[in-house]
Amino acid sequence: MNELDQKRNSGGAREFGWEREPEWRTKVGDILGEYRLHLVSQEKSGNTIEKYIRDVKRFLLYAGSERSEREMVLAYKSSLKEQYQLSSANSMLMAVNHYLKYKGLEECRVSAFRQQRKIFSEESRQLSRKEYERLVLEARKRGMVQMEHILQTIGMTGIRVGELAFITVEALKQKAARIHFKNKERVILLPKSLRVLLEAYCRRENIRHGSIFITQGGKALDRRTIWFQMKKLCQGAGVLASKVFPHNLRHLFARCYYEKEKDLVRLADYLGHSSLETTRRYYDKQILMASCPGGYTVLLKYPPEQLSIINASIH
Repeated sequence: MNELDQKRNSGGAREFGWEREPEWRTKVGDILGEYRLHLVSQEKSGNTIEKYIRDVKRFLLYAGSERSEREMVLAYKSSLKEQYQLSSANSMLMAVNHYLKYKGLEECRVSAFRQQRKIFSEESRQLSRKEYERLVLEARKRGMVQMEHILQTIGMTGIRVGELAFITVEALKQKAARIHFKNKERVILLPKSLRVLLEAYCRRENIRHGSIFITQGGKALDRRTIWFQMKKLCQGAGVLASKVFPHNLRHLFARCYYEKEKDLVRLADYLGHSSLETTRRYYDKQILMASCPGGYTVLLKYPPEQLSIINASIH
């Protein structure tokens, strides 16, 4: 047993590694406060900042010292492999490496775990158009009016759940939404069917300006709240819970778009992807027809730039 393992065992491993003295936990708070300011200065998104802070906090509590050595970082890397899937462990290491660079400790940074690249998505997690429709109808049946419209908005535009805040009353009037994400901007046209749907929703809910999907207190909806509300629909809609999460609606939109247009470059621009490889992972040619039977055949009355994956029966 090496010295690092002896320290960990003697300290009593907990969620973030071995237990640390209260003084160090207080110090960690100060360190993270300074690091947060650095992340803000780099114009990282709010979600990225919170994730980096969580991951670096886990690392610092494991390390037990502000002074990092490569041996310790490697030991931490090994501990992540034991507790998490490789994709999750790699995302945590990315945050740690960013922190180490910020502290001038680039020599301590470690490489990510190697993973066999998944060219296609897993079929067991693919959401079909029929399943999507059942989720919308289940939300309507339950009286979850806001969720019903959120599902259709993401499904008809392919936006990220964190981009819902850019679907505003003003965007409906302009027939397009300006999406700002990771220091980039793109414009997406809003299908007429979606505009009609959301305009009626705004009148009913007395939403006159700003973001359409907000809390009762007027704040933007938290993505966790949306995720939780979506999970409530699974049983009634007869859809596996593993398929029901906001980003899967975006995947469905992408697959149906590609089935109709066969234009990966345009799809990447529409989704806001910097890399075509990211877009390519959104579809699987072997299951496209199972997910989107007939492609956009029910939507041919709309021009290509006003794509929608919602069935006419749901309008």
